[in-house]
This record gives sequence, C-alpha cells and structure tokens, in this order.
Amino acid sequence: MARNRKPNFLIVLIDDLRFDELGICGHPYMKTPHIDRIGREGANFTAAFHTTPLCSPNRASILTGQYASRHGIIDNVARDAHSHRLPNYHVVLQKLGYETAHVGKWHMGNSGGPRPGYDRWVSFPGHGSIIDPVLNIDGDERQHRGYITDLLNAHAVDFLKQKRAKPFALFFAHKAVHPDAFQAADGTIDLSRGGYRPAPRHAELYKGMKFPRRPNALPYDVVVKQKPAWTEAFKLRVNEASRKVLDGIQAGTDEEIRLRAAMMASVDEGMGDVFAALEETGELDNTLILFLGDNGYFFGEHGLGPERRFAYEEGIRSPFLIRYPAWFKPGTLNDDLVLALDIAPTVLDLAGAKAADKEHIQGLSLRPLSRNGSKRGWRRSFMCEYFSENAMPWLIGMSYKAIRTTTHKYIHWTQKSLDGVECDELYDLQADPFEMKNLIGRRGAAPLVARLRKQLAQLVSHSVGL
Repeated sequence: MARNRKPNFLIVLIDDLRFDELGICGHPYMKTPHIDRIGREGANFTAAFHTTPLCSPNRASILTGQYASRHGIIDNVARDAHSHRLPNYHVVLQKLGYETAHVGKWHMGNSGGPRPGYDRWVSFPGHGSIIDPVLNIDGDERQHRGYITDLLNAHAVDFLKQKRAKPFALFFAHKAVHPDAFQAADGTIDLSRGGYRPAPRHAELYKGMKFPRRPNALPYDVVVKQKPAWTEAFKLRVNEASRKVLDGIQAGTDEEIRLRAAMMASVDEGMGDVFAALEETGELDNTLILFLGDNGYFFGEHGLGPERRFAYEEGIRSPFLIRYPAWFKPGTLNDDLVLALDIAPTVLDLAGAKAADKEHIQGLSLRPLSRNGSKRGWRRSFMCEYFSENAMPWLIGMSYKAIRTTTHKYIHWTQKSLDGVECDELYDLQADPFEMKNLIGRRGAAPLVARLRKQLAQLVSHSVGL
C-alpha cells in the first residue's frame, strides 16, 4: 500500500530516441520488455510530439511547459546562466513538499553543476562520455569508472530505494542513445570522437539485423523535387566537413540503427531495476511513470539522418508511455495530440499546485485524457519551431515555423520562402502519411494554405505569450 497521499513522479527521457525505437512501438528486432511494461500496464500515446525537436530546447520545454520562443533555450548553444533561471516545475514541487532529484543529462548549458529545484543532483558536462564519464554529484565533479547507462541506472535506483516521508519526483535523463560527441559553447558539434557504444556485454547484440526502410527513404535528387528548401543543404552535405560528422556515426546505415538498439538494452535493464525498486518500496502504483524521447531521428527518410530538428513525422514524433493506474487502464491506446509541453502541467496538476504556479505554462494537463476525464475541446493542432544554428555545417538558414493538425501539416521556411510560400510544404497526412507529395502550388490548395497560415500565426503569437 502506498504511503504517500500525493503521487510520485518518474520521468524517463532518452536522448534521440525516435517514435518507433521500442518493442511496443513496432521496432522489428529491438527487445525492450521492461520499458514496454509501462505501456502494457498503462497508456501508449501514439500521437505524441515535440514542439522543437532538438535536445536543449525540448528539455527546457519539458521542464517549463513552454514553447522555446517563450523559455528562451532556442538551440544547443551553452546557455548555462539562463538554465538556472527557468521556471522549472521541480522548483514548485519542492515548495509542495516533494523530494526532487535529477539523474542524467541536463544539456541546457555545458556545465554539469547543480541547478535550482533539486535535492539530489547527478549529471555531467555537456553530452558526457559513454565510458568512464565525468559525473557531477551534488557539486562534486570527477571521473567515475564504468558504462554511463549502468552508472545512471544505479543512481536512479538508489534514490528510489531511499526511505522517505515525502513524495518524490525523479527526472531520469539517459545519455543513450546519443553517440559520444563534443559540443562547443557555440553549438558546433564533433561526432567523430567515438560514435555509438553499447555496453561491452551488448556489443554484438542484434548483429547482422536489418531495419526495413520506410517508403520515404529517398535519394536527394528525388526529395528536392517536393522539398526545394533542401536544395542548398543537400549540396553542402557532401563536402568534407559534413562527411566528417556523418561518417563518424555511420549515418543512415543498418549498423547505426543496430548500435542504437544495442545501447537501449542497458536502458531496458535499468528499467527492470526501477520497477523492482518501486515494487520493493510499495510505491509502484502511486508513481506516475512517463517514458519518452527528447527528439526524433531519421533513418534515411527524406534523405536525412542526424538532422533530427526538422518537422517531418520522424523528427517530431516521440514514444510516450505512461503508467499510472489511477488515470490509465492497462493497455490503453490513445491517438489524441499530446506534447512534451504537457508533462509539466500534468505533474503540477496531480501534485496539487495552485493556479499561480501554472500561469506561465503553455501545455495542457493530460487529466482530460484519463479514464475519468472528458477530452472535449482537446487540441487539434500545435506548432513546431526551429531556429537555425551551428551544429551541422550543411544546415544554413533552415529556420521554420510549422503547424501540425490531426489531418495536415504546413511548414513555413522563414529564411527560404522569400515570397511567403516559395519553398513551403503542405501535406495531407491522411492521404500521404509519409509526407512525399508536397501540395503547395497544387490546384485547390490555396484556401487550405491560407487557413493553416492563419492558424499558425495564432499559434506563433501564443508561443511568445501574446
């Protein structure tokens, strides 16, 4: 029987995990039984999305419930000082009597030191290292021996097993499945330093397996016919600086996909330990467990690979599993539009936060989608946004604002479409779920484009708090 009146919270965040990279989400060979248990015994949200599908901005969106335009972490540039000032929901939880912890990747700024809102802190500078990482544990920063996923799993389980009178909130952010990388303060990234590295015990796992490609995994020359905004980027993608980044991670190959799957094996083992700890303490059914990725990824779709920051489905969709028996029956499948922005308001709603503690939040509590909720009036559209940055040398002037509805997607390239819609993209997601037929300029599309542009303008205004 759970001891705490208020529910506990466990958010598990995986770096770069796309929507279909779990057993329960349809991966053809990856086995993730412990992670799958979250969805089997709870809810699997099949239409979950990121509003800025990039590491630092989306992490800030999860913690604040705000669009990047509002919270200000718009890219992976080292904004260390600003990250100490975010309206992080853990600060509110502390005031409400919660014991809070952050275990894992922070990456809103390259410093690994403690941020406000946490009673327990285990993190690392920047992207960290897969083998023998430097860890910052409550301000003590030094190198530790071992595999980073195993080390983080152990710290998370130790926190969960502690005896306490308070409810707890653990934000557990793995480095996996991100490859080893060095990111400079200006956001430029070097992916040539190690690449993907499964735990040694999983080094040969899934060896020789093939990942079936989606129909939209197409060569550049075919892609640009429907997506002219990519013309320059694809030309630059073949130069020496670009190939150094791409070849360092074997981008687009079956080996890249296999290595990512093998890295997830240690994540899944850790999830098994987490379940065991919660069962041992009697807190399992009183704990909301939410599992997601921080952005999507491309396996050749639209000619892309690590350019995960773009608004196509593979970039913005996320696995999104919740186990919380008070709200979701086992085996629940939900296809309503949910966002990473919805995590903060959901947590604060369940924790009993006051309206004043939530007035800055732009996401929605998931309560209306629970077993006793009424989803009348639930969102039918949302905005995605990206601010062009320095990480990849072939991506220049690729900022966009996009609207994704339950039926359509419109992408406005803010630097590429000088006449308003020149390089823009419009997709009918029901007739064309793989986004292969751009309808911009097609006969009869103009009224729909005008309507979506008007809705997008409203969402952009809302995103900055107007």
